[in-house]
Amino acid sequence: MNKGRISALTLTRATSYFDIRPSQYHGWICNSLETRSCTSGQYLKAHSHINMCELLGRLALGEMTMGRITLHIFKFQFEFEFYFQFGFQCEFDHDRRQVSSTEELDEEVASYLGKPGGRIDGLPTYKMADVAKHSSAEKRLWVTYKEGVYDITDFVDSHPGGEAILMAVGSALEPFWNLYAVHKTPQVTKLLEQYRIGNLDPAEAKENAEGHDPYHADPSRDPELVPSNKKPFNAEPLPERLIENYITPTEYFYVRNHLPVPVVDLSNYAIEIEGPGIKSTSLTLEELKKMPKHTITATVMCAGNRRSEMSQVKEVKGLYWGPSAIGNATWSGVKLSELLEKIGFDESTNEALHVQFEGLDLTPESNPYGGSIPIEKAVDPKGDVILAYEMNGKPLTRDHGYPVRVIAPGIVGARCVKWLNRIVLSKEESPAFWQRRDYKGFSPNVTAETAKWDEAAAIEELPVISAICVPSKHDHVHVNDDSTVTVRGYAWSGGGRPIIRVDVTSDGGNRWVEAELVEKSDARPGRHWSWTLWEVKVPVTASQNQVELWAKAVDSSYNVQPESFKHIWNIRGVLNNAYHRVPINLVR
Repeated sequence: MNKGRISALTLTRATSYFDIRPSQYHGWICNSLETRSCTSGQYLKAHSHINMCELLGRLALGEMTMGRITLHIFKFQFEFEFYFQFGFQCEFDHDRRQVSSTEELDEEVASYLGKPGGRIDGLPTYKMADVAKHSSAEKRLWVTYKEGVYDITDFVDSHPGGEAILMAVGSALEPFWNLYAVHKTPQVTKLLEQYRIGNLDPAEAKENAEGHDPYHADPSRDPELVPSNKKPFNAEPLPERLIENYITPTEYFYVRNHLPVPVVDLSNYAIEIEGPGIKSTSLTLEELKKMPKHTITATVMCAGNRRSEMSQVKEVKGLYWGPSAIGNATWSGVKLSELLEKIGFDESTNEALHVQFEGLDLTPESNPYGGSIPIEKAVDPKGDVILAYEMNGKPLTRDHGYPVRVIAPGIVGARCVKWLNRIVLSKEESPAFWQRRDYKGFSPNVTAETAKWDEAAAIEELPVISAICVPSKHDHVHVNDDSTVTVRGYAWSGGGRPIIRVDVTSDGGNRWVEAELVEKSDARPGRHWSWTLWEVKVPVTASQNQVELWAKAVDSSYNVQPESFKHIWNIRGVLNNAYHRVPINLVR
C-alpha cells in the first residue's frame, strides 16, 4: 500500500477561531501539528470554537503567535473535519492545489484515494482460496470487499459491530454486510482501506458481487414505525403513539431484528429440548398448545433504548434508538417451569445453571441467534417465563417471533429469543455472540480495545427507566391557563419491581412535581412485569419562552435514575437510564 500519498494539509491563512467537528469520515488521524520550529506528537482532539492561541498553549507548542500550521496525515486515517473561516491549501504529493472549503477537500481526497474496494494498481492479486487460509489470529484475519483483499486482524476493535465481523473472516464481507447492513457505512469502508493488502481475482470479485438479498422475504411493516435500520429491520413508534394505549398494539410494538426474519414451515417445525437430567424432547406447536395456557402482561425493552441520548456524550456502538424501543403486551403460551417439570427437571439434583435459547434466525455461517437466562428464573413458577405463541390475543406476527418466542418478563429483550428452535439446559451461558460478546455494560473508561468481554456480566434484569413522550423535543407547547404544561410518559423497572414515583421538573431540579401514575399493573412486587404510564402538570413562569423538562422514576427498591449520561456512558450504549431531558418552546 502506498501510505503517505497525501503528505500534508497546510493552513496558510487563519483567524483566531476555528471549529473542529466530528467528521463523517472516521479513520484519518492527525499525526502532528507544526508551528514554525515547534512540533507536537499529540493527536489533535475535538474542540469547538477554541481560541487558536489557547489550543496551541494546551498542546504545549510554545507558540503564542500564528505562523504556519501543517496537519500531517498518515495511514489514510481521518477523525475530524476542519472548518476554517478562511481558505486553506492542500499538498498532494507536492502538487499544491488551493481549496476553499471542506466540501472541495472531500472531493479532492475522494478522487485521489478512489472508492473503497476498488482495484489499486501495483498491489498483489489473491484468490479466495488464499483468503480462506487466513481465518485465525495466528495466520492473520483476511477478508475481501469488492475487488480488495484486507488483513483485518487489527481492524476488529475499530469495527462498530466489534467481533461480529469475525463471522466474515476467510471469506467475503458482502454476505456479512448484507445481513448487518447497519455496519456498512462510509465511515467503516473508508477505515477498512487502511488495512488493504491486495486485489481480489477479478472473476471471483464479480462472483461475490452477484449475491442475493437475504431480506427479500421479510414481512411488510406499519409505515408509522420509524426505522433506525432497514436491513435487518429495526424500528420504533413515535413517542406520542407509544403511550396512547397501556397495551401496545402489535403494529406499533418496536421491532428488533438482528438477522433476516426466518420463513417457518409449521409442517417441519418443532422445538428441541435437551440437557443433563431431563428427557430430550421435541415439541411441535400443536403439542405445545395442548399444555396449560397462561397469559401474562409484560413489558419488553431493548437494552439500547434511548441510546441516541448517550451517543451525545461520546460515540457508541449500536443502533440510535429513541425512547420507544419498548412496549407492553399480553403474551400467551406455556410456562417454561411447567414444561421443564413435565420432562423430568428436578431442581434439587440437576446441576444446570442456565437455560439457553436458540432461534431460527441464522448468520451466514448458519449460527443461530441465541441467549440465556439463569435457571432460577426459568424454573420459578412466579418467574412467569412463557414460551409464547400469542401476542395481544392473536398468533405472533413474523416480526415478533412466529410461531413461538421466549418471554422472560423483567429481563432484557435480548434474551427473549424469537422464532424459538432449541432449548438447552447447561452449566454455561449461551455460547452465542449476543450473550458472550454483546449486551454487556462497562465502565466509562473502557474502550473497545480494553474491554474484557469474558469478565463482564451479561445484562439480565434492566434498571429503572422513564421517558417523556408528550411533548417531544423542541415541540411548541401551549401553556395551560394555570401556567403549567401537561407532560406524559412511561416508567418501568426490571426484575418485577413496580414504579412507586415519577418526578418531573422544568427548572433544572430546583422544584420537582410528582406525577400521577395513571395506568399501572396491580400485580404483586416481584411479579410487576408491566410499565406504568404517568401524567403531570408542570409549572412554568411567565418569563420563560423555553424550558427543559426532566423526568426521573423511582422503583419499589428505591432505585432511582442517575442524573447524567456522562457517568454511565459505555462503549455499547446500553442501560441508557439517565434523566430524560426534553427541551420545549412555550406558546401562550
